[in-house]
Amino acid sequence: MIKYLQLQMQGDAYLKCVNPKCGLEYPIMSTNVQCENGHVLDVIYKNKPSPDLKETFYERRDSKGNIFNESGVWRFRDLLNFCQIDTEDTDECSKYLVSLDGAEGRQSKPYQMSKAAEFIGINKEGLWLQPEGYNPSGSFKDNGMVTAVTHAKMVGAKKIVCASTGNTSASAGMFAANEGIKCDVYIPAGQIAPGKLSQAYQFGAQIIQVEGNFDDALKQSLDDAKNYDGYTVNSVNPFRIEGQKTIPFRALEYLNWESPDWIVYPGGALGNTSSCGKALMELYQWGWIKKIPRIAVINSDGASTLSDLYNGEFEDEELRWNKGNPNTELISRYYDHLDKEKLRPKTKATAIQIGRPANIIKGL
Repeated sequence: MIKYLQLQMQGDAYLKCVNPKCGLEYPIMSTNVQCENGHVLDVIYKNKPSPDLKETFYERRDSKGNIFNESGVWRFRDLLNFCQIDTEDTDECSKYLVSLDGAEGRQSKPYQMSKAAEFIGINKEGLWLQPEGYNPSGSFKDNGMVTAVTHAKMVGAKKIVCASTGNTSASAGMFAANEGIKCDVYIPAGQIAPGKLSQAYQFGAQIIQVEGNFDDALKQSLDDAKNYDGYTVNSVNPFRIEGQKTIPFRALEYLNWESPDWIVYPGGALGNTSSCGKALMELYQWGWIKKIPRIAVINSDGASTLSDLYNGEFEDEELRWNKGNPNTELISRYYDHLDKEKLRPKTKATAIQIGRPANIIKGL
């Protein structure tokens, strides 16, 4: 049994099932990634943050040697305060917040490319790109991994567990090594980026090869976490989603909190889609932005679950959130169809080679 660190909790944050018909709630120290009815969870904050924090975040860009101000994730720590600490107390931040010297998200900000705009036929001023490859492991996953491992540390986890086709393994291995935590990585045989796998080896992760695809590896990793006191750090973990919210936070801050018309993401497990949607809805509810941008999710032809279901290409029914009542039976029938026809996700972009997105309901 995991032993919890003793925290002076203020009771502001808790976990809640995303299904409004269920709505089960759990304390913030829970390591559940699903409610007892099998639905994914969100981190919920009771208090509404003041818009005055926008000025605080801007001032923190001059870090003055504080790694938590330098971090592109923890600079926004007041909006991710599931640790429920005094965010201006450097000693408390150092005790609870995981960071690689503030490097995660530090160099990530929007920029413009005239050639890219020309290629897609729009004005340069209308297109912004945000690079996430400047993170310590070379992947956007560091944004969410730093918060997931923070929670793992908070609950006293001794081992983190993940399934990966590359990026997650490198990020998990790196943060686990930094915190002195064991790391088990489940990989689908022959379906992982070699460079990323070498990073996980370098950081001392234990690699377990699984026959099948990413979905099979994820299932085994979740079983490991459940049965052998592991802590799951895939994007089904709600604390991963919290860190990945800072990707749109940084973009919107750079745009002076003026929402663009669209935000475009590649779609795999749909963790980024979920985190972006959660970030935008929270900011809108708090009155920080005047409109919620539309989100475009781009699937690969060879791993097109969301595209097929959302656009009605399976059974001529368009899958929607439907006020918290999505047709989950349609999703189940689609997965049965994949199994019956022996259809496996296949794309050169191994990071999105996923047939059963763990966050499909949350993404909706």
